[in-house]
Amino acid sequence: MFRTVLSLTLVAALAPAQALAWGASGHRMIGEVAIRGLPQDLPAFLRTPRAVLEVGELSREPDRSKGSGRVHDTNRDPGHYINLSEDGTVLGGVKISALPPTRGAYETALRIVETDSWKHGYLPYSIEDQAQQLTKDFAMWRVAAFEETHEKTKARRTWYRADRERREALIFTTLGQLSHFVGDAAQPLHVSIHYNGWGPYPNPNGYTSSHIHGPFEGDFVAANIKAADVLAILPAPAPCGCAPEDRAAGYIALTLAQVEPLYQLEKDGGFKGADPRGVAFASARLATGAGELRDIIVDAWAASIGAKANVGYPQVKVSEVLAGAADPYESLYGKD
Repeated sequence: MFRTVLSLTLVAALAPAQALAWGASGHRMIGEVAIRGLPQDLPAFLRTPRAVLEVGELSREPDRSKGSGRVHDTNRDPGHYINLSEDGTVLGGVKISALPPTRGAYETALRIVETDSWKHGYLPYSIEDQAQQLTKDFAMWRVAAFEETHEKTKARRTWYRADRERREALIFTTLGQLSHFVGDAAQPLHVSIHYNGWGPYPNPNGYTSSHIHGPFEGDFVAANIKAADVLAILPAPAPCGCAPEDRAAGYIALTLAQVEPLYQLEKDGGFKGADPRGVAFASARLATGAGELRDIIVDAWAASIGAKANVGYPQVKVSEVLAGAADPYESLYGKD
């Protein structure tokens, strides 16, 4: 539906801040189910009960860190959402299908429609950032694990073993962050201007303006859905082979298409009690988030040995290290 940039800007200025996406139960399930769904060719440490527990718990961390202070919260809170109109744009400007390559460029584009990413969110960039970090983490792990068994000097082998163990702990942290933002992007109310009731927009279908965000993602999910339910409908693997920014944009666009079905379902009473329609909808969104997370992890693992994969400073190519053609020690440990 068409709205002028001016009217949207005025409405946005009056809009309240976004609510959290999924409660503890939902975020934990997305992280746990994604790890349970990883293929056998990923490292063994990622496919253990400990990994399931760690990623599930750390998936909640970006919400648990809220309230740390004005700078912390002002910078990070908008990373949990993006306010898109039905046409897939932010205020008729930036398109989710044509995101600028960096958050700086995104910010510049938003100024054209007299807003910024602090008001309307930058969720796609949160996902890209953590997906790229995971790729680097995996590259570092590959090198440390290789050198742990191939380095001839005992002291260096000891250092590589410790570095590999440190990297595994860091990977769990990165996965928790990535899981959270991928989970946010599976929640339709986190990618829409209609994020907590339809709001002051044309509403010919009479959708609710009540604050439905928290009750849907929190109480309803916790009361009616279990991790086993989500695992049972986990989508088949769908590796993208594309850039993280393209994957994130396409994923969010698909979630945006679920905004109106969610409101229609609410209007029809689908989120009252344990209505099977609401249970099916919420379970499907959680499973979509878990499947997306699993597939991003697989993509990152593949990219961590690709032509562009490197570690250390000065940079050393991962492929050359694993071929025995490059010694990464000084680049990783530091010459000074």
